[in-house]
Amino acid sequence: MKINNINTLVAAIAFSTAFAVPAMANHNPSHNPAPSAQQKMAMTATSGAFKGIEVNGGTVTAKSEKGKLVLTLSENFTTPKTPAPHWQIVDSKGNTYLLNQLKIAGDKMNRSVTLPSYIKDVAKVQIWCSFAEVNLGEASFTKAVMNK
Repeated sequence: MKINNINTLVAAIAFSTAFAVPAMANHNPSHNPAPSAQQKMAMTATSGAFKGIEVNGGTVTAKSEKGKLVLTLSENFTTPKTPAPHWQIVDSKGNTYLLNQLKIAGDKMNRSVTLPSYIKDVAKVQIWCSFAEVNLGEASFTKAVMNK
């Protein structure tokens, strides 16, 4: 910006101060109000149904808990009868992340998984057989869920 005279300079400073200072005056990074009911609802998302060669039916719910994103399988999800099904996450850029095994000792199942911070968002959840290296089924979210 070329300043032709002192009056233009004073006017430019007054203009920028009038609009910049009030905006900064209300900014308090340590003030984090409790989320509203609408924001709490936005912190939970449910995928579409799983579809694939072995897994068809059931959904995944993504929920923010204590600042971490937790994915939970629905009650109607049926564990595939394969040797090594795992949670696999696909982010909005197409990156895949192999996580916990679904089946654990004693015929139990990891119905939930907490996402590590390096996964920035979730577009799809896949049930991946690490033994056969095949996608058994996947469920997509209508919009990628952010991991904050």
